[in-house]
Amino acid sequence: MLFNFLNNMDAVKNILGLQLPTDPRWVNLAEISLEAILTDHAYCEQKAAISCISMIQRYPHRVELVNELAPIVTEEWGHFRLVLQELRKRNLTLGKQRKDEYVNQLMAPKTKGDSEDNRLLDELLIFALIEARSCERFKRLSEGLGDEYLRNFYRRFMESEAGHYTLFIELAELYIDKEKVRQRWDYWLKYEAEIMKELEVRGDRIH
Repeated sequence: MLFNFLNNMDAVKNILGLQLPTDPRWVNLAEISLEAILTDHAYCEQKAAISCISMIQRYPHRVELVNELAPIVTEEWGHFRLVLQELRKRNLTLGKQRKDEYVNQLMAPKTKGDSEDNRLLDELLIFALIEARSCERFKRLSEGLGDEYLRNFYRRFMESEAGHYTLFIELAELYIDKEKVRQRWDYWLKYEAEIMKELEVRGDRIH
């Protein structure tokens, strides 16, 4: 099964295709900035739900896409509520939403003014990439945090993000030629690795 395969970090790289793994020391920084990490996480789940709603609004005629993304909206909003609950349980507060340099840069070169198929392909692959990176980050947290409850908390999120990553790739292959999907996916993987390098050099946090 996919989730058993994810038990190995090399397997995560292989199955998700990510070219630059998150530095394991990031977990240590996350642990001492738990309020900020949970706040970032909450907003990420919120934005994921909104992104799926926006895609449904843009492509209502893509029946399979609408049917597959509709439950994801509910799931992502449920995740937002779970993270919010975790903040409250720890007497922490939901801080202000930070500017998301990672997503902003990832969105910058997506296809604009092109055919609907090309725009759809880029949107699906960008969402797949965001889910893949979240899955990889959650795996780091599920293994490296000192709090056993939080390790289990993030393992559940890791499994969910892996399923979402797979879904976005499958939707891309449903509507677009698989070879074209593969070539464009390779492009996005290389581009994402460059973003990671730049942000890590600058010391920016990425969620």
